[in-house]
Amino acid sequence: MGSATREALAASRSAIGQAGSADLAVASDLLAAVRVIGATAQLRSALTDNEADAPRKRALVESVFGGRIAPAAASLLVAASSNRWSSAEDFLDGVEQLGLRVAADSAGDADIDAELFAFERTVASDSGLELALGSKLGSPEAKVGIVDRLLAGKAQPATVAIVRHLVQNPRGRRIGEMLRDAASVVADQRGFDVATVTTAVPLSADQLARLERGLAAQAGRRIRFDTIVDPALVGGVRVQIGDDVIDGSVASRLSSLRQKLAG
Repeated sequence: MGSATREALAASRSAIGQAGSADLAVASDLLAAVRVIGATAQLRSALTDNEADAPRKRALVESVFGGRIAPAAASLLVAASSNRWSSAEDFLDGVEQLGLRVAADSAGDADIDAELFAFERTVASDSGLELALGSKLGSPEAKVGIVDRLLAGKAQPATVAIVRHLVQNPRGRRIGEMLRDAASVVADQRGFDVATVTTAVPLSADQLARLERGLAAQAGRRIRFDTIVDPALVGGVRVQIGDDVIDGSVASRLSSLRQKLAG
């Protein structure tokens, strides 16, 4: 991620509070705009043109989307396009993140990040489902139908809206990757760091609670766990928070020992 994109993401995020946009309809409009912009190279180029000023970007957004999206969604889209991005793809990612963050705000205290992580584990455990949602051959309508059958009425509306968008807008990403990334953005918006905890066997509730207290004390922030069971670790635990990795697994220690013996 380039420095321009990091600054643009921060500026776009600050615009959420100013727009008073904590509404699922606004989030859905932003995500729909991502799909439109992603499918239209000319529009994408115009919105990321660093020579065009904010009024020109606003006029473009109004001419393309008109009354099709809520005023708050249009304002956020204009704000995002008025920033300087490292690439057009980063701009699309940035607008998508705006939609995810607004969806998180719209859900209040509901744990939609936990629902996204849970759905990712469901998909990962079912190769048929993973293929149906991730295949390039499947139609977006068919994928949305699957999501609705599995989640509608069972998960929060914001969770359903996010997953519906992701299966329609893969942009070369794998379904598991999209769900994990979306859950991490939502968790961040709710004030959590996401810790991916990988163990050889499932941890007990007491073990998770102790691990959460320790990691939260180190991070200075609440922790949301994404747990993975991988027997290949043999024992111990591997924790990743962002780019930081704490690897105390038996497999890692054995690998280190083999490298020392080989050297």
